[in-house]
Amino acid sequence: MKFFRAVFNILQPVWPAGAAWLAERLFFTAPRSRRSTSGRVALAGARRFTLSLEGRRVVGWRWGEPDAPVVYLVHGWASRGSRLAGFTAPLLAAGYGVVTFDAPGHGDSGRGMSSIPEFARTLRAVVARAGEDATPHAVIAHSLGCAATTLALSWGLEVERLAFLAPPADPPTWAHPFARALGIRPEIIERFRARSERRIRFRWADLNVCDIARRLPAHAPLLIVHDRGDETISWNDGVAIAAAWPGARFVTTNGLGHRGVTHDEDVLRRVLDFVIGENSPGDASSRLEHELFYREDRP
Repeated sequence: MKFFRAVFNILQPVWPAGAAWLAERLFFTAPRSRRSTSGRVALAGARRFTLSLEGRRVVGWRWGEPDAPVVYLVHGWASRGSRLAGFTAPLLAAGYGVVTFDAPGHGDSGRGMSSIPEFARTLRAVVARAGEDATPHAVIAHSLGCAATTLALSWGLEVERLAFLAPPADPPTWAHPFARALGIRPEIIERFRARSERRIRFRWADLNVCDIARRLPAHAPLLIVHDRGDETISWNDGVAIAAAWPGARFVTTNGLGHRGVTHDEDVLRRVLDFVIGENSPGDASSRLEHELFYREDRP
């Protein structure tokens, strides 16, 4: 951080275009993350596939029978498709297929910049590929993947159910703390915003998840799980999305943080009950136990 603050202090007065170029690359390039042991184990039993999208390679994985209805797992920023691998085994046991992928600039899909529209276009391409012989059933998404899924829905993606874990309401506002941390001037932020909009073919102003949700022609049943102490995305973001989504169910957890909601056993059971419905694995006592564990709000 100190190094890049010094670089921006030098660049901004003498070469604003260069400062905007660097800011765009820093903001839109995700830090690399390692695949967890559980993720490696889960992917070992999957069928790996690749596709080309806008000149970039995308790597994905699929489990289950070819004709089974499919649940798609969409990871967040600086993560991997294997982040949500904990859902795979119970979904397979219930007769569903499962598909996940590494978004552009993430994991096995290679390096480079990425964004919400690129996540969304990738999700649509992956669904189209799998949908040749399978019925889309649901999407389970985490963090930025929730915003990308909502955008894909506005472009015509159709699924029967949705589960969002720690979703952001207005991701473009993340540019403000980014700029403060690096001492980037407002005019440079404006330059790099304009650069990025040309590159991703999308305006920042159109990436507010609540606004997108209100404009959707139809609203699939949605479950939102958000931790009150989320250190990355405010719990209030989840509340705002639930209020903008007719019939959404909102569940508050405590003590799990931003990433803990992706692998907590009680959260997994709650999401699976919602996604699978009456065919959810587990007996009545386990369902009662996690009903008591959570406090559910209906904004």
